[in-house]
Amino acid sequence: MMPGPKILIIDDDVSLGKFLSRELKRIHFSVEVSEDGETGCNILQVNAYSLLVLDLNLPRMDGMAVLKRVRQNQPQLPILVLTARNRTEDLVLALEQGADDCLIKPFSFQELLARVRGLLRRSTAPVATSATKVGNLVIDTEGHSVLRGGRRIDLTLREFALLEYLIRNAGKAVSRATLMQEVWNVPYDPTTNIVDVYMKYLRDKIDLGEEVKLIRTVRGVGYMIGNE
Repeated sequence: MMPGPKILIIDDDVSLGKFLSRELKRIHFSVEVSEDGETGCNILQVNAYSLLVLDLNLPRMDGMAVLKRVRQNQPQLPILVLTARNRTEDLVLALEQGADDCLIKPFSFQELLARVRGLLRRSTAPVATSATKVGNLVIDTEGHSVLRGGRRIDLTLREFALLEYLIRNAGKAVSRATLMQEVWNVPYDPTTNIVDVYMKYLRDKIDLGEEVKLIRTVRGVGYMIGNE
């Protein structure tokens, strides 16, 4: 049987790395392990991967620094962060730096596997048979593509998830707290502006240069998408 998606694990916990590698290979993933951040970054520069599993506490280069560098060079690469830091602020910081999901140590292998499969599904979805429209914006949730007036719009996984949630609730105002819980999977933290930052990213890609603005701020509530 051909090996499945290629995963790079960067974690200095040797026993954990060996365990994850063995179990993922057993179900036909292709896996490589690096034990420090600098080496992991170098590996990513020369090899292509379907997913990165990244610990935050790393020697030679901290996981946050790795995350920032990888996001700059490979904005589409799905990244699952592993961390023993369970404070909401730490999780939000990892998400702000570009993580697609976070998993707190200790965790079960089944939980990690579910997160891995979920991220891979979002990044390698098959060609769609249907699409959803808001005005001249077309989002293909299965094929992971977005068009506006025939113009292709490239979105990161997080941007796509945010747009998808807004469109599922088209015409309704959605609060920042709801977006953080539904899109980032973390409790709402009023000290962070991560939702506003990502909404700006979306607006710059979707509404910039368009006569009709689809994404609107609802003062005192949050955001909504609609063509009216």
